[in-house]
Amino acid sequence: MTGITVTSKGPVSLSFKISEQTVDGECRRTPPSSNEPHFGRNGALTEHEMDMAKTAWTYFEKFYQPDTGLVNAVGSFPSTTMWDTASYMSALLAAYELCIIDKRTFDTRSTQLFRTLRNLVLFNKEAPNKVYHTKTAEKVSYANKPGDIGYSALDLGRMLVWLKAYKERYPYLANSVDAIPLRWDFCNIIRDDGSLNGSLVTKEGNPRYLQEGRLGYEEYAAKGFALWGFDVPGALDPRPLEYTTIYDVQVPYDGRDPRVFHNQNYVLTEGYILDGLEMGWDMPYDKSNDGMVASHGWRAEFANRIYLVQQRRFEQTGMITARSEHQVDGKPFFVYDSIFADGYAWNTLDPTQTYQPDRAAVAAKAALGLWALWDTPYTDLLYDTVADLRDPERGFYEGLYENGNGFIPLQTANNNGVILAALLYKVQGPVLQRLNNNTMVWDTSFANKNIRNNKCHPKSMRKEVTCCNCADLPDYEPPVTADQFKFCRPVFGGPDIGAVDCSTEEHNLAAPKPELYLPRQCTSPSGKL
Repeated sequence: MTGITVTSKGPVSLSFKISEQTVDGECRRTPPSSNEPHFGRNGALTEHEMDMAKTAWTYFEKFYQPDTGLVNAVGSFPSTTMWDTASYMSALLAAYELCIIDKRTFDTRSTQLFRTLRNLVLFNKEAPNKVYHTKTAEKVSYANKPGDIGYSALDLGRMLVWLKAYKERYPYLANSVDAIPLRWDFCNIIRDDGSLNGSLVTKEGNPRYLQEGRLGYEEYAAKGFALWGFDVPGALDPRPLEYTTIYDVQVPYDGRDPRVFHNQNYVLTEGYILDGLEMGWDMPYDKSNDGMVASHGWRAEFANRIYLVQQRRFEQTGMITARSEHQVDGKPFFVYDSIFADGYAWNTLDPTQTYQPDRAAVAAKAALGLWALWDTPYTDLLYDTVADLRDPERGFYEGLYENGNGFIPLQTANNNGVILAALLYKVQGPVLQRLNNNTMVWDTSFANKNIRNNKCHPKSMRKEVTCCNCADLPDYEPPVTADQFKFCRPVFGGPDIGAVDCSTEEHNLAAPKPELYLPRQCTSPSGKL
């Protein structure tokens, strides 16, 4: 409505309620830290960018399943994973914060989704299965047939990042959020050295647990677990680490030999840009909300190399480049469109490790993620390449083939979810904002029972003091040691981020300490019991 006409024979009193989400037609749903600068692009969305956001959201309207609150991962196929469901959570949060949807829609969708996630039948009574049917929320195989196929630690890590983001931004949803991982059993997921296990089912029908994750994605997923208090040093450690020189850029890759470990070391953009868009390349314990300091400095440094090598490829060959894993139309249906893999640069492989050069593409999510995090002429070009590769009723296409075969005629939840997160990042900075200082059910549930230990949940970070008027409060030892708080401080040179100011000195972030609270029988500072 743009105007109103009133005709009356007598005096008329009109009052208007300003929407809680808009003022003078502009979106105002922003957290306190959104006015602070952050890496990359800053500011309100342009009209064209807002139209992009609305188009990306149409995917989640078109392929939404109202009975479960889930969204199809790929078009009309009624199947999803925890990774893709987290991408839907990314889209839902961004659509709300950008005022594409109102609070009623956001709350209805969020609570329905959390209810479904809370009641999923878990794999082996441990954690969510790798795949679920979106219409029924039943465990299924990749062919969407009923059955157990194991769980993915990387998918669970991404889900934990977004569950944390929701309960930090929206305290009224925290109870519903906490109820989800409280059901999970983490004993087989987190190994003794703090690395992560995924699982599969053997031919005999038994669960088998194997280390999961390689450089790039492994640390991103590990942060999800660390955000909930788990000690995962093995997964956060980049070693064993190797480098390969591509266009004079030292590109990092995982040093574990795929011939020995039977797990390929793909170098891709997505794990690094998700870390930047969602957590600002910060340590999981960093609560500063400072968008211009990446406290997990080597992650910012490596992300910059991933960006720079793709720009260099364009500069030296003319090939516009933004590589990531993505869906393709027809066989092989999915490719790892790698910057480096199996000893070769720009190596596009399918899941069987077959070379698929004709499936290389400018991935829309990678292009717009780089655009949000680096404000450069090259990312302007990436934006122009993919910004209008979209269907107004189904969302963005996966990307544009490098060989001139046009766009990939598929829409996915992950692609559109990451794009919405990138657009929100421009307005607000990293998605994870530390805004909720309330006591959390996650920290208090089963605190005096064996259930936490039996499921290998982290120790509670909330402890009762032993007296009402202690001169010196007890010095509790945090579960995370000080040596895990070493980092590199980013140094800025032009548009680039470089975490080159590295030392072994501890940074200025305090190690986490338990929240202390008075016993019930003590008088509070306000004089009330």
